[in-house]
Amino acid sequence: MFREERGLLLASLVRRFGDLDLAEEVTSEAIEAALRHWPAEGVPARPGAWLLTTARRRAVDRLRRDQAYAARLAVLRADAERAEAVAPAPDAAGAGELPDDRLQLFFTCTHPALAAEDRAAITLRCLAGLTTPEVARAFLVPTATMAQRIVRAKKKIREARIPFRVPGPDELPERLPGVLQVVYSVFTEGYAASSGPRLQRLDLAEEAIRLARILHRLLPAERESAGLLALLLLVHARRDARTGPEGEPVLLEDQDRGRWDRPMIEEGRALVVRALTGGPAGPYGVQAAIAALHDEAADVAGTDWPQIVALYDVLLTLTPSPVVALNRAVAVAMRDGPEAGLALLDALAEEPRLRAYAPYAVARGDLLSRLGRDGEAAEAYREALDRAGTGPERAALRRKLGE
Repeated sequence: MFREERGLLLASLVRRFGDLDLAEEVTSEAIEAALRHWPAEGVPARPGAWLLTTARRRAVDRLRRDQAYAARLAVLRADAERAEAVAPAPDAAGAGELPDDRLQLFFTCTHPALAAEDRAAITLRCLAGLTTPEVARAFLVPTATMAQRIVRAKKKIREARIPFRVPGPDELPERLPGVLQVVYSVFTEGYAASSGPRLQRLDLAEEAIRLARILHRLLPAERESAGLLALLLLVHARRDARTGPEGEPVLLEDQDRGRWDRPMIEEGRALVVRALTGGPAGPYGVQAAIAALHDEAADVAGTDWPQIVALYDVLLTLTPSPVVALNRAVAVAMRDGPEAGLALLDALAEEPRLRAYAPYAVARGDLLSRLGRDGEAAEAYREALDRAGTGPERAALRRKLGE
């Protein structure tokens, strides 16, 4: 219950008092008070309201004791009220969905004035409720470095007087992609950890899905929020089959599809339809459609590779990147044979972003192996081994080299 209520509680307090540090402190104090009182007195009928009331009282007491702090917050609050007064009202269709304070905190934490790395850090800290050491582990930096990032982001929000509000309709198209990108980045680290003893960090992946659900619930008319949630669900549905008994990675073609989460797949497929209906598709909707085609197939041979290649063609026009081109090349290899895919991969050899990217070397090794070019395949696997971040990936590559 604390995990579910914390984000809403924090957002409500930030909206009221205009200060993230104060809101975090009194939120923690309210939860601490609940842990003391509820075991003896019972859980109240409306636990969220109990926590909010307790936290507000703590905040008011603190402001009464510190007049200078209160004066500074009064200025911030006045700025926020002026911003609300000039902000365009949401249209009638979305009016019932927008007042949730969490949405305002989403857009505050991902404001363009913040550095990209700071946006992700403060979103995980404030909205996902991860501790600073947990956020540091997610981004593979020391705890002290991450603490500095979070402090820097809070200071920027305070000094730049970034308003705690939902952008108006004219700002939303520009700002929403940044919010979605942060949630997607969190999921990516959970899906394939950058380093460490495990291939997957399920805690981060599930946090990203929880945040994506909140965004979709608060912005139901935004098709890309549906596309992002669909993508995360369709990929996460394979989590139990992606690793073997020792935590080793299991390729898609070797996975036991009976272990895939079918209810999650069905939910994701329904969201794909919503994401692709009503206008040109966005990048998350297209990626979700690709994931759905994988999840619908009985096996790799029965996958609709021509349609997947066509979707990657669309994705390249929306978000051209070497990683998308790499994925398209693998799909072309499945459609047209390993020689066709390898030619596309070799054309990407000079891309700077792929030189240290282990999946690129793995893909080359797999295609070279399928062509019987074992010496070149072994060389590609050695390159991948040098670049791999997690223990399970390295162990799997050593087995490939042995073969």
